[in-house]
Amino acid sequence: MLNVGVLGAGHLGKIHLRLLNQSPKYKLVGFYDPSEKNSKKVAEEFGYRAFSSIEELIAAVDVVDIVTPTLSHYEVAEKAIQAGKHIFIEKPITNTVEEAEKLIELAKSKGVKGQVGHVERFNPAFQAVAEKLENPMFIETHRLAEFNPRGTDVPVVLDLMVHDIDIILSVVNSNVKKINASGVSVISETPDICNARIEFENGCVANLTASRISLKQMRKSRFFQRDAYISVDFLEKKCEVVKMKDVPENPDEFAMILQNAEGIKKQIYFDNPQVATNNAILEELETFADAIHNNTTPIVTLEQGANALRVAKQIIKSFNE
Repeated sequence: MLNVGVLGAGHLGKIHLRLLNQSPKYKLVGFYDPSEKNSKKVAEEFGYRAFSSIEELIAAVDVVDIVTPTLSHYEVAEKAIQAGKHIFIEKPITNTVEEAEKLIELAKSKGVKGQVGHVERFNPAFQAVAEKLENPMFIETHRLAEFNPRGTDVPVVLDLMVHDIDIILSVVNSNVKKINASGVSVISETPDICNARIEFENGCVANLTASRISLKQMRKSRFFQRDAYISVDFLEKKCEVVKMKDVPENPDEFAMILQNAEGIKKQIYFDNPQVATNNAILEELETFADAIHNNTTPIVTLEQGANALRVAKQIIKSFNE
């Protein structure tokens, strides 16, 4: 069992505290929050130990769970790594790519593990189809949310779209070739809605849309690859796989068959993979514990978190230009 402490006891921090407290893989030691008022309230309401400083918490644990605002990620992560502690750090990994690269090098030099909280990797709908995603060549994502003042200190790309960027980078085995994007600030000081087109060296194209000023919520991705179409609804936790195969000699009379201009016939098969029930945040935290115990690579590495941030920053740069 790993001793763990949480930095940040805001909305998401309280969720992490509750889940870590119930996990058999961790022993929750306590938390630190810079707001004395909030710290006292959380301690009294839930009975968690409130530490008086970041340094005091770091010294008492094996793992530091960083759920602070993005601007402070690098500073607190550096302190934890310097002290030889493993870090779980919420997305985006840091405020700048340079900070992320420094953390990666520091973690290597100190021999500690790090995982980034790209929680959609653990969404059961995505997990159900992940192995079926083989060289997708066109990807379309929509991530729409109703307005919430929390998170508007950063552009919608870092707030919402970064989830889809990470998912895309995890399934496209190719380097980014070109990015075009546009973003509009409607109610915030930073862009609230964005569309981006990412072209990869292998020819794959991804078209991403993210908005935090929508009247409805949507978190859908569609993947198109040779002889298959795969859709994932991250919000409803549903998925669908449509495959095309060569028509058998004696097809069923009710079979759906398509014929192209060259006369080649394909039969359509519908597959709805079984979606398991899980708590994605708990699973990402517990797989990190497994990686530490077994000395294996975390599912979402610091390098992958940095890659997602790098692409997000390129998107922001593209629409700023």
